[in-house]
Amino acid sequence: MPVLLPVLALAVFAQGTSEFMLSGLVPGIAEDLSVSTGSAASLTSAYAIGMVLGAPPMAALSARWPRRLALALFLSVFVAVHVAGALTTSFPLLFATRVVAAVANAGFLAVAMSVATALAAPERQTRATAVLLSGVTLSIVAGVPGGALLGAWAGWRAVFWAVALLCLPALALVLRSAPADTGGGRDVPVATELRALASRPVREALLLAAAVNGATFAVFAYLAVIATGPAGLPGGAVPALLAAFGAGAFAGVVTTGRKGDGRLGRGLRLTLCALPAGWAAVALAGDRPVPLFLLATALGGLSFGAGSALVGRVMRVASPGAPALSGAFATVALNTGAVAGPLLAGAVTGATGDARDAAWVSTALASAAALLVVAVRRRDGRGLEGRGATDGDATGDGPLRRPAPEDA
Repeated sequence: MPVLLPVLALAVFAQGTSEFMLSGLVPGIAEDLSVSTGSAASLTSAYAIGMVLGAPPMAALSARWPRRLALALFLSVFVAVHVAGALTTSFPLLFATRVVAAVANAGFLAVAMSVATALAAPERQTRATAVLLSGVTLSIVAGVPGGALLGAWAGWRAVFWAVALLCLPALALVLRSAPADTGGGRDVPVATELRALASRPVREALLLAAAVNGATFAVFAYLAVIATGPAGLPGGAVPALLAAFGAGAFAGVVTTGRKGDGRLGRGLRLTLCALPAGWAAVALAGDRPVPLFLLATALGGLSFGAGSALVGRVMRVASPGAPALSGAFATVALNTGAVAGPLLAGAVTGATGDARDAAWVSTALASAAALLVVAVRRRDGRGLEGRGATDGDATGDGPLRRPAPEDA
């Protein structure tokens, strides 16, 4: 494994912690800056929207930069705005820092995914992506609970300082180890990359990633409410439940890193078909503590394992024609789901008054993903009729052809 991958994962860990840490800091921010709880909670939406809107333009802009410069610049901006956020007494300025941090995060992640796949052999690209994204899952396991504890002990500003300090070792190592070349991004015009991203396999992979991540975060956003409401758990049990979900997520990403190859293989298809049943079980049994913990752990693993595999899928089918923008659009797909899932869950639970109904939203989104992958499999299976076994496989990678050695 290239030494740069764990370095990039460390930066992604810090950025993931920043993205999700607001859930435990909202009351302190609202009180300190004299704003409503709803206003303070909007900082989470600001970050997610910044990720969605920032990834493509930042990736396109940085495609002509040396990759070391791009990674270092995005990470430096991320550190600077966290320092500004830790120092400000103005809520509008804090809101602005969250948007800028998200844009910098999106740009860094887009470049980092391109670097990770470029450093790995073709058959190890999904593993490289999984190592990178393990930083996100570790942020859920350790970063977010740790941030909540630090915020309770030393205040929300201390958490912003901690995120900034955590990025500094990664920044130093990026300046030392990251490739200094442009990675070929300048050789492919943006219009050509956009045409490649509009191909059917890429569109399908992006839709799958968005649907799976939407299902994941529709329930994740309501886990604390389900735990302390229908399940009757004390507030002190919430960090343990979130950690159980995160531990499962980490295991899922690690497993994907070892087994995934960017194809719609049997394991990924079975996982996508199992997810709707899992989320439905949360809706039906989420009022009982033991099943809730077990389901949170299992679904964390299945969801993040599938999500990581689908990012690998996007990079596999998009990278040849869109080396600069493939990572950005994978980021957009994931964050579109992370925004849409909780919004849909909020609309449903607001109408029904039962937090467990968020899981029915997850069931619907996961079912859509399962139906899509079944349709792709059937379509590509029909395409194999009358062809020899060496003509290709039913992975949806595009036109069936005899694979070259690098496709293996």
